[in-house]
Amino acid sequence: MKMYEINEMPVEEIIKRIEEEESNLVDLRFQHELKNLTNTAKISLVKKDIARMKTVLKQRQLKESVSEEEK
Repeated sequence: MKMYEINEMPVEEIIKRIEEEESNLVDLRFQHELKNLTNTAKISLVKKDIARMKTVLKQRQLKESVSEEEK
């Protein structure tokens, strides 16, 4: 997932996607341990997507707190 796609999402959708991706990551790790995962690069891609979404959430929270302090 690209950053511009994440930036266009509302906060609720980002939170929902983070939860989905984290459960997907658990499944991928489980498959990897059972030797059923053929593309192990998926694990790092999912981890990076989760990190991107969490970064956008944190940026939005900081932006809101700064705007509240200015008022």
